[in-house]
Amino acid sequence: MRWCEGDLPTGPGLDGMARALALVESASPAELRACASGILQASHQLAWVSCLYLDGSGRWLGGDGLGGDDSDMRFDCDDFRHPYAHAIRQGKPLRLGLLEARSRLDHADFQAQVAALSGGLQLVVRPLRALDGKREWLGALAMAGEAATLARLEADGEFAAFEALLCRLWAGLTRHQGERQREASLRQSLAQLSDGARRQALAERLAADLLGGSKAMQALRSQVVRAAETNLAVLLQGETGTGKDRVARAIHQFSARSQGAFMAINCAAIPESLLESELFGHAKGAFSGADQAREGLISQADGGTLFLDEIGDMPLPLQAKLLRVLENGRYRPLGSSEERRADLRLVAATHQPLRERIRDQRFRADLYYRLGQFPLTLPPLRERSEDIGELAEAFVANFCAREGRDEMGITPAALRLLRERDYPGNVRELKNLIDYACAMTRPGEDVAPTALPERADTEANDDGDAVRTPPFSATADSVQDLRRALRDYEAELIRQRLLLFDGNRALAAESLGLPKRTLAHKCRLLELDAK
Repeated sequence: MRWCEGDLPTGPGLDGMARALALVESASPAELRACASGILQASHQLAWVSCLYLDGSGRWLGGDGLGGDDSDMRFDCDDFRHPYAHAIRQGKPLRLGLLEARSRLDHADFQAQVAALSGGLQLVVRPLRALDGKREWLGALAMAGEAATLARLEADGEFAAFEALLCRLWAGLTRHQGERQREASLRQSLAQLSDGARRQALAERLAADLLGGSKAMQALRSQVVRAAETNLAVLLQGETGTGKDRVARAIHQFSARSQGAFMAINCAAIPESLLESELFGHAKGAFSGADQAREGLISQADGGTLFLDEIGDMPLPLQAKLLRVLENGRYRPLGSSEERRADLRLVAATHQPLRERIRDQRFRADLYYRLGQFPLTLPPLRERSEDIGELAEAFVANFCAREGRDEMGITPAALRLLRERDYPGNVRELKNLIDYACAMTRPGEDVAPTALPERADTEANDDGDAVRTPPFSATADSVQDLRRALRDYEAELIRQRLLLFDGNRALAAESLGLPKRTLAHKCRLLELDAK
């Protein structure tokens, strides 16, 4: 309802202003409802007052959980076993005696609400709704008291003003709260979107160092970005040649420590007697030959990243000292009585099964769990064979830039052979193959199958015979017809190459550096039955 100037009190007093101010200063709908209930109960000696809110779904009424009897109660609006459903559905106040309510309305929570009240009291339930806008329902005001008291209260113009103010403030706070929640949700969504977009951009930047478009590599790059965002110790596990050193450098590069030093050491490549000095440093005179003090890698990595490759080969005594560095950042150089501190991020790598080494008491379990705060497993090349083409082309370009060679490519036939190989040495083995093939390729030509080194595990055909380029075994003394010897060798060479490519003449011709038509002509002349 709207209060006009002529309706305002004209007396000298300002009755009710303190109570109105208390309502206005309520910071939330729940605080407002508690304040209104307290004012009504105290000012009119009511036996009981409860202000219930209507859930956003419009399906049920509930209390605010502020310690009252209604804190854990829910009243479905379609359940007419309690009086609130009748008031909400009819849209007007409901009045009935408590004795009648107890006999007619058997809702368990409602009965619990009024169980302690005298049966001679009356109950009034007033549905509340906003007075502007869509006039949305807000909830219900329930009061129990003497019949005469309730009658005077409902007839009092001050109560009407009180109820109007309550509804206006309630609607305003609810809408404002809803807007804040929507804004908070939007900010959270934007933040998540921003984080997701940022991580995606970083992962795409990583693609230049960690090559491969396979799902395994996409997942690995995302994990690297996530790891770089933390200061957790990272344990890289994977087979030899999978690129653990590159992943370690990428984690450092994309971390907050990227401006610090990146120090790396292979624990398996340094004798045990020197490894401790390399890591922790030593004081002057710490041992024979220590003519001057030396900073260790831990000191040099302060503020940056320390990469320990092949940590599975670290001696047990050093493992205990490394654990202390990880736990509290403290260490002591060899021969020094002074303890130092280092703030570093540790990335460790191994191809060994550390759990087995723990069972064999060759690796500390506590160090393993401390290292594995953020475990990453690198996929072997055989699980991402679709990346071989991209890797091979990158290695060819790298060779040309490194060796000062003119740009060269790699033929489809060579790529096909590369994809058919097994790679126990993973990416490192592939790179070595490409380097060899590039070195064997003449300037101006692309890498062909003939430039690739012969496979150590030469595949066998269905008959069990090895498929390889046949050796020319004839000696000078045994050759009596040079043309016939050359013809036989050429026929055997073409036959084996066709077997290698499953009868595909186009690929066989390319591998031999011949036009397809020339190969077809030779097959007819040599009477080769190739499909």
